[in-house]
Amino acid sequence: MARRSLALLAVSLALLQVASAARSWLTQFTTDGIVRTGYDASGQKVMMLNLDRSSGPAGFNSKEQFLYGEFSIEMKLIPGNSAGTVSCFYLSSGTDDWRDEIDMEFMGNSSGQPVVLNTNVWANGDGKKEHQFDLWFDPSADYHTYTIIWNPENILFKVDNVFIRSFKRYADLPYPSSKPMTLHATLWDGSYWATEKGKVPIDWNNAPFVVSYRSFYANACVSGGACHAGRDGWMHRQLDAAEWGSVRWAERNYMRYNYCQDGYRFPLGLPAECSRS
Repeated sequence: MARRSLALLAVSLALLQVASAARSWLTQFTTDGIVRTGYDASGQKVMMLNLDRSSGPAGFNSKEQFLYGEFSIEMKLIPGNSAGTVSCFYLSSGTDDWRDEIDMEFMGNSSGQPVVLNTNVWANGDGKKEHQFDLWFDPSADYHTYTIIWNPENILFKVDNVFIRSFKRYADLPYPSSKPMTLHATLWDGSYWATEKGKVPIDWNNAPFVVSYRSFYANACVSGGACHAGRDGWMHRQLDAAEWGSVRWAERNYMRYNYCQDGYRFPLGLPAECSRS
């Protein structure tokens, strides 16, 4: 009887810890649109963004602003025909013409086609710095981890354990370095550009569209406050030779677009960083 009581107590404490962790994650954000919460099969708290014809965009936004850090979240994207939708995980200093922003945007696909991940960096309002990749797995079948590492030296993008991009800072070029940014996750109608350059719009017959998020992690410097104790792991983080190898692998096999190869878009010459190693 005593053993049974102890076992029940241990289970109760474990559930209490899970619930407490879930609440603490959710309380870090405000929400817009239709946002629902629930638990997955493992007992983890999940935040679900919903989009239909009448609801408008949905999202959650951090209450704090950050200046440098490591940010990650697990996402399970829209199954089936998600053409025209855009699911995002990004940092932004605002909506003005001089904003800084770091984007991971998942552009919806027609059934059977790969989902495209658009990575982009905005500095002082200049945002024409996209690298786009076809994802090499089905991002709607299970959760995958997406990570942004932002420090004074570079911005790193990672999918699960694979680094796919490094955006390097140059002293004479704009770089997000002084404007605190809010963390956002959003789902919205991007029919005008998301799928095949806007040729395939949303089919609202497939609504509601749902993207699920869980396991948010941030180790970052809070604007106006202290940096977290683990900052040494990311503050000066740069890629080693093996990690550069994974970037080259992603570029070679899955890159769909590289702004540094788009001479038509830049008739007066490619951006300066394109010619630097």
